[in-house]
Amino acid sequence: MRRRGFLRAGGVAVAGLAGALAPAGVARTPDDSFVRLRRRWRELAAGSGYDPAAEPYRTALAALGRAAARHRAAMAPTPARLWPDQPFPSLSGTPRRLRAMATAYALPGTGLTGDPALGEAVAAGIDHYRRHVYAVGADPAGNWWPWQIGVPKALLDAAVLVGPHLGDGRARRLAGAVDHFVPERRLGSYSGTSTAANRVDLCLVTLLRAMLDADHGRADLAVAALSPVFRHVGEGDGFYRDGSFIQHAHVPYQGGYGVTLLSGLATLFALLRGSPWEVTHPLVFEAVERSFAPFVRDGACMDLVRGRGVGRRPFGDHERGHEIAAAILLLGEVAPAADRARWHALVKGWETRNEHRPLLEHAEPATRARLAAVMTDPSVPAAPEPVGHRLLPMSARAVHRRPGWCVALSMASYRIAHYEHGNGENPRGWHTGSGMLYWWADGHGDQYSDSFWPTVDPYRLPGTTVSARRLSDGAGGAWGEACPPWRWVGGATDGTYAAVGQHLSGLESTMEAFKSWFFLDDAVVCLGAGITGRDGARVETIVDNRRTAAPLATGEGWAHLEGHGGYLVPGQALRTLREHRAGGGAGGDVARDATHDATRGVARDYVTLWLDHGPDPTAAGYLYVLLPGATREATLARAADPAWLRVLANTADGQAVHVPALGVTAASFWTAGAAGGLTASAPCAVLAREHGDGTATLTVSDPRCDLDELAVTWDRPIAGPAGGPPGRDVLVTGSTVTFRGLSGAEGASVAVALRLA
Repeated sequence: MRRRGFLRAGGVAVAGLAGALAPAGVARTPDDSFVRLRRRWRELAAGSGYDPAAEPYRTALAALGRAAARHRAAMAPTPARLWPDQPFPSLSGTPRRLRAMATAYALPGTGLTGDPALGEAVAAGIDHYRRHVYAVGADPAGNWWPWQIGVPKALLDAAVLVGPHLGDGRARRLAGAVDHFVPERRLGSYSGTSTAANRVDLCLVTLLRAMLDADHGRADLAVAALSPVFRHVGEGDGFYRDGSFIQHAHVPYQGGYGVTLLSGLATLFALLRGSPWEVTHPLVFEAVERSFAPFVRDGACMDLVRGRGVGRRPFGDHERGHEIAAAILLLGEVAPAADRARWHALVKGWETRNEHRPLLEHAEPATRARLAAVMTDPSVPAAPEPVGHRLLPMSARAVHRRPGWCVALSMASYRIAHYEHGNGENPRGWHTGSGMLYWWADGHGDQYSDSFWPTVDPYRLPGTTVSARRLSDGAGGAWGEACPPWRWVGGATDGTYAAVGQHLSGLESTMEAFKSWFFLDDAVVCLGAGITGRDGARVETIVDNRRTAAPLATGEGWAHLEGHGGYLVPGQALRTLREHRAGGGAGGDVARDATHDATRGVARDYVTLWLDHGPDPTAAGYLYVLLPGATREATLARAADPAWLRVLANTADGQAVHVPALGVTAASFWTAGAAGGLTASAPCAVLAREHGDGTATLTVSDPRCDLDELAVTWDRPIAGPAGGPPGRDVLVTGSTVTFRGLSGAEGASVAVALRLA
């Protein structure tokens, strides 16, 4: 056995890298490390702890076996194809079929488990594909990803699963092809397309490649190259300290590349446990609850962190939620016991509340077995849906949870794109970063799941302020290039309530607006100011665009959508529309794309509510209040009680509100100034909250990330800090609180507890 060494990866020891890394391909003293790895890979694919002859495993495994038998029978190799319906290069279809056949070979209960003829068919198919498509010297035409990640990962996975059937010669030739398309230098510089999720995938490909011919050097390289992933970043791709995860430099992506990264690392950690290359890292464990869980509601991953993938398939948000849950369960096998216990409760809660696409009914056998063990364990509680606010300023995202409902906000900034499109996907997602406000209430967990994106009006996404100027598909540039210039995007939160703002520019338009949201206990107060435009187009603020046929009732200053919630629109003319929409939505004309077969010809009912600011507005504004889950009676009662909310300011200089019953005063200061008893020395967000016991909390943030010091004066008799000195970075002088050292806060909220005189 090779002796163990350690590589410092982000401050955590990674076992198995003794001294300097050996070059790939260098011979080592023979040991059984790779025999164990190959066996462990097959164990991870098959899973454990279930009876393959019992339902629901029996039916699923038998179906897998029948599909593999059909694929084997249909194989008709020619230089132009392996299957008649998969002409080369077939960069996804052929490798996936080979992997599916290999899975049927490796898993129990398929009727083809260990079948020599199937194993040989997979091995012959891999080699045929290698000779005619994935050959040394072939031109990797088109997108780089299939050649360096998609194809080799599928082929290598299949090769390891069928084991000896590949033989030394075919294994050596496959290794050579992978080395050609994925050379060692791809794991050199941490830049370009070798970052974050892509880096993890490239490391997994390199490790599987090493497993083909027991290449210790490449295994060393695969693990060592993970180390940059285990660091917080301040720009570009990766995890941020506030929990944000970014890929493609400007796109929040927990529900796409992020889950690919989490799943890849969980697989690597589980595979390498007990080997000379064993590796884990606390940043990954931390990310489960800081980066991923905030964006999963009842088993579905929210679309505001799914990038261009939102319109691929109906219920794609549930598919991504399933993948996150599966990755968490696998990661739990190598995590500390306390983390594992919390994660099991978290996943059990998601599955218990999932009314639409339960994971137990859609998972592969290995994941289903892990989840079944958790669901049937009486010692594991089902964690309830949390209550509170999470603000992630580095990705311009916010999630607000209250009993019975949840709201999520998607914004754009100088660092975060309006939207992402690419590979023909999401060409009309133009306005998803213009303050789109998603919300779910009890009974409506599928609001954005069931063909929302291919059918919604892309110019009228809920919560947004937009120019009606017509845009071309893919306007603004591909892969998240469309970033507005403004830095003031973010807010302040005390973990319960929040003040969030966005200085907004329209995509390829002259429209500009200042938008604020104040997240409260049973409402979201929405303010807009300084709304201007100069290109002849109308500008609208979309109060909501609900996928429903429910009855809508309206009155003076209010509206109520039966079974959904209420709206307050004091002193404004609310426009409404009920329509049956088919195709051509934010996901584009789905009928053009074969990947959208499930949405061809689909249509859905919508109720749209909006405020019309007219063409070329000058300093227009709005006020409306969203009451998620409210009954008609509760909506009418709130509309009849104007004293519950005081709007202190709503201009391009600042927006502020006071809610007496909550003791909350909150503001977005677009410039230095004053509003309703709060005065700020510089642009900032402020949340002041009196607790009713003689204490208060003052929370601030610097969304522009420009300040080192900020002074906030509050017209309350402040006796001093509560609970002792507030720390060297906060100075309390009379009614003025000065916050210092904000330059390293990255837009995060900073709070001080105060005693009131």
